[in-house]
Amino acid sequence: MTELPTTNRTMLTEVKPEGVLELYLADLPMPQPKDHEVLVKVLATPINPSDLGLMVGAADVASARAIKRDGLPGAAMDVPEAGMRFMASRVGQAMPIGNEGCGIVVAAGASEAAQALLGKTVAMIGGEIYAQYRCLAAMACMPLPDGTAPEDGASCFVNPLTSLGFVETMKLEGYKGIVHAAAASNLGQMLVKICKADGIPLVNIVRSQAQVDLLKCIGADIVLDSTSDDFAERLTQAIYETGAFIGFDPIGGGKISGQMLAAMEAAAVRRMTSYSRYGSDQMKQVYIYGALDVGPTILNRSFGLTWGLGGWLLTPFMAKAGAEVVGRMRARVAAELTTTFKSHYSHEVSLEQAVDVATIQAYNAKKTGEKYLIRP
Repeated sequence: MTELPTTNRTMLTEVKPEGVLELYLADLPMPQPKDHEVLVKVLATPINPSDLGLMVGAADVASARAIKRDGLPGAAMDVPEAGMRFMASRVGQAMPIGNEGCGIVVAAGASEAAQALLGKTVAMIGGEIYAQYRCLAAMACMPLPDGTAPEDGASCFVNPLTSLGFVETMKLEGYKGIVHAAAASNLGQMLVKICKADGIPLVNIVRSQAQVDLLKCIGADIVLDSTSDDFAERLTQAIYETGAFIGFDPIGGGKISGQMLAAMEAAAVRRMTSYSRYGSDQMKQVYIYGALDVGPTILNRSFGLTWGLGGWLLTPFMAKAGAEVVGRMRARVAAELTTTFKSHYSHEVSLEQAVDVATIQAYNAKKTGEKYLIRP
C-alpha cells in the first residue's frame, strides 16, 4: 500500500471574538484509525445547505476577502452583531466541516468490521469530510458497488435519506400525501421519483415555469409555481384532491409554511359537513428542514387550531425510526444510487478553490440547479 502523508489538508471555519469569520485550510496531523475505525481517502464531497450553516453561518458573505494562514488560502468575512449572538457558542473554535462524502478506505483498525472495508469504495457520514482524509467509525461507512463513481457515492446520505425520511414520516404520522416546497432541488427531484414509484401523491411547489418543466420532465404529476396569481387556489385544490396534509419546507423564512397550512385548512373545510368556529379537525403538519431564507417565518393564522409547525432533522429522525427502518432506507439508496438517488453537480472544485472568495459567494447563493462538489 502507498505510504500515507504525515499531514491531512482540512477546511476549517472559525468565528473570531472581534466579529470576523474565517474559512481556511490547514495541514493537520494525519489521523490513525482505532480498532473500530477506518481511514478514508476522500474523493468527492458535496456542499449541502446544511454544510453552509457551519461554513459561513451568519457571516456577511458579501464582505468576504482573501486571507492567508500559514501560507494556505482562506477567506475572512464580517459577522453582524446579531450573527455574533447567534454564533456565540462557537467563538474561538476552529471547526472542521463536511457532512458526507465518498472515498476509498486506505487503512483500517483491527476489528473485523473495519478490516472488511479495507480497499473498498465507501460513502460516509459524520462531519469533518472537507479534507483529504477522514478517520471515522466503520459503521459510519456504507460500502458501495464496485465501480461506483465518486460523484455518485458522494451524496448517498443527506439528500437520499432525507427524502426517504419524509416518506417514512408521512407513513408514521398517518398521512396519505406530501406537499414539498423548493421542490426543484436535487432532494426534491429524488422525492418526485420516490413518490412516483411508490404511488404517493406529491404536491411540488417551485418558483418558476422552468422549474415546473424540469419536474414534469422527470414524472411529477402536480407542480405549482408559487409566483402565479392563482397559486393559493391551485394549492388548495391539489391538497383537496390528494389528501396531502403534511408538508416539508426547506426555505424556513417567509410565508410558504403559512401558505401550506392555510391551503391545507381550506382543503379540509371543503370536506366538512358542518361549521366549527375552531376550524377543521383535520391535523395539518408542516416541518421546516432548512434555512434557505434566514428571515422570520411568517404565519397568517387562517388555519384553525388543529395544526403543527416543527423542525425536521435527519439524525433525530433516524434515531426515532429505529435500525430496521434505517437499514431499509440505506439498502434502497445503495440499490438505486445511479437512478432515483443520482445527484447532479454544476461545478467541481478543489479544497483550495472552495475557499476562494468568488467561489464562496457563488455556492452560498444556493441557486436552484447549482450544486458544488469538492474534490479534495
